[in-house]
Amino acid sequence: MISTSGITLRFGKRPLFEDVNIKFTPGNCYGLIGANGAGKSTFLKILSGEVEQSSGEVHITPGERLAVLKQNHYEYDNFRVLETVIMGHKELYEVMKEKDALYAKADFTDEDGMRAGELEAEFAEMNGWEAESEAAEMLNGLGITTELHDKQMSELDGNEKVRVLLAQALFGSPQILLLDEPTNHLDIESIRWLEDFLARYEGTVIVVSHDRHFLNTVCTHIADIDFGKIVMYVGNYDFWYESSQLALALQRSENKKKEDKIKELQAFVQRFSANKSKSKQATSRKKLLDKITLDDIRPSNRKYPFILFKGEREAGKQLLLVDGLTKTIDGKKIIDNMTIAINKGDKVAFVGPNGAPKTTFFQLIAGELEPDAGSYSWGVTTTRAYFPKDNSKYFEGVDMNLVEWLRQYSKDPDETFLRGFLGRMLFSGDEAMKKASVLSGGEKVRCMLSKMMLEGANVFILDEPTNHLDLESITALNNGLIDTDCTILFTSHDHQFVQTVANRIIEITPNGIIDRMTTYDEYLESAEIKELRERMYAE
Repeated sequence: MISTSGITLRFGKRPLFEDVNIKFTPGNCYGLIGANGAGKSTFLKILSGEVEQSSGEVHITPGERLAVLKQNHYEYDNFRVLETVIMGHKELYEVMKEKDALYAKADFTDEDGMRAGELEAEFAEMNGWEAESEAAEMLNGLGITTELHDKQMSELDGNEKVRVLLAQALFGSPQILLLDEPTNHLDIESIRWLEDFLARYEGTVIVVSHDRHFLNTVCTHIADIDFGKIVMYVGNYDFWYESSQLALALQRSENKKKEDKIKELQAFVQRFSANKSKSKQATSRKKLLDKITLDDIRPSNRKYPFILFKGEREAGKQLLLVDGLTKTIDGKKIIDNMTIAINKGDKVAFVGPNGAPKTTFFQLIAGELEPDAGSYSWGVTTTRAYFPKDNSKYFEGVDMNLVEWLRQYSKDPDETFLRGFLGRMLFSGDEAMKKASVLSGGEKVRCMLSKMMLEGANVFILDEPTNHLDLESITALNNGLIDTDCTILFTSHDHQFVQTVANRIIEITPNGIIDRMTTYDEYLESAEIKELRERMYAE
């Protein structure tokens, strides 16, 4: 168990946390949520001892081992991959190194023999003989294949290093796990492996993630950081979000239809209580949910941007024809003879482990790249808005405030209109006068979405639009794309985003495309598609 008493952290006179008292118990997974800048990662660092709090204490049950997902991808470049994973269990690794050093001595003494015997006993007690096979199994589950296990960490790319460091944190069954964005750079199979691992895990997990599907799958509780406090809620992210929105509606309605709202909220709690989960925590979660009262569900103070995509004109039935499109970059064929047709109302998720083909395809149909062969043609009634993965060219070296920046893309130049629009995108008051060149990643994305909404297009091309966004903005964007009648072509690593928006899945493989009118979950579960994918990637 890990808990805090009176934790306060101040930067100058500004408190980030104020008198936080919270307890995290074994057998539960806690999703730590909060707006960008609320202090999620900082709080994990306080728990691990990496950041020192201004006052208060962190308490860990004596004898329990705490493991942290490391963020420095170069820290272990001089070590083998397998060794790096085993280093996650510090005590075991130290015993291994001391034992190996003793056996390597040329003048091995009786005292050395006695010490080696002690170390062998400690090694066996810590399950040391299974260490390498356990580490290898974790690496394979996370997509690090056996041929990489004996390589130096310096030989791996960034995505592979992230997976090794995740295996390091999980290795040796620590009693407490602190995971900051553990699904970053993981493919679907690796995320599923991690979800299954955490479902079986008997210790305490505290996780920060922008992946709502992951939070919904693994979390038994949500710890919400707001206004320097952390409030604990039972249930997963969807339960927290929907119940807090219902509570907010109840609070706003005051006495108007209050009884109906109370009944709606009670029915909601009951529905989640009866929800069956595959994880072993389902029974305990149901018991906790059964005890929830209306007083336990508070309105959220979180702010959500207003995102609505509405075309100024209606598009015709056939929007886009792609015929034999081919593109080679730096000597490597990225798109090869691609042929598809996009129709009105399609919401197409382009998926697959390699991001380059998807981004290249979007750049081609957006007119930013020229194809080597083949062609594409847009319907005469279409108007397009494009969200590139790299939006830096829209902001770097731009000496404009946000009102001036947005005016470039608006048919209405009136400052009152523009400030009102920016306010709905959470740039209120003085925020609207910030320079475009100094925005954070999330702020730039909100500006790009504002630009797209003002363009009034009927086709939207979005390449990883959830990158850099907090959960509130992801949820708002997700709902905006669900509600729109416009045609959407998009990529995203957010499982829930793809599942709830897409009605069609296109996967660009090295040997052609797989194109199905289906939901994402149905696509992933289809035995026919699994067999087809194996062939398309193996040939």
